[in-house]
Amino acid sequence: MTHQYRPDPFPSLGQAEGLLLLNLAREALAAHFDGRPPRKTDMGILEDLKMGAFVTLKKGGMLKGCIGRMESRESLAQTVAQMALAAALVDPRFPPVTKEELPHIEIEVTVLGPLVPIRGPEDFRIGKDGLFIVALGRSGVLLPQVAVENGWDSLAFLGHVCRKAGLDEGAWEHPHARLCAFAGKVFSS
Repeated sequence: MTHQYRPDPFPSLGQAEGLLLLNLAREALAAHFDGRPPRKTDMGILEDLKMGAFVTLKKGGMLKGCIGRMESRESLAQTVAQMALAAALVDPRFPPVTKEELPHIEIEVTVLGPLVPIRGPEDFRIGKDGLFIVALGRSGVLLPQVAVENGWDSLAFLGHVCRKAGLDEGAWEHPHARLCAFAGKVFSS
């Protein structure tokens, strides 16, 4: 394997910041269901960082919603709050989360590092990097933890990100395909 060296894109994101992001996501949902503005909390560095993020919602281990942005012009705090609401209310694959379900919802926030162009399976790390592909007018993304959760090796992960985009499993080899990896830092409730 010839993984490209990439510096840690998350030097300022530790467990304390992860807990803030998880609490922020839950508060955004609670405020929505209560019909009130979210409570203000000092987000510290999370108000200054501009990074992509995905919010994944599960109930009893079953996926209830997952939506995110690869990049963001807004603060990480704003992005996470917005993506929590989107995952709960507008993920077209699932019915909206209800107020009654909220106490049982598990929240996972994945903060994304920058996209790094890659060529193939030797250029990314299972469990550390997610994949993003654009080819033939379609795009797809899979977060780093998806490969681990499903027991996929590098080739399987590549095939599945292609399928997520509605492409053939080998579309990543197409000369006009844009294939990228990105580091992901995962925080779970």
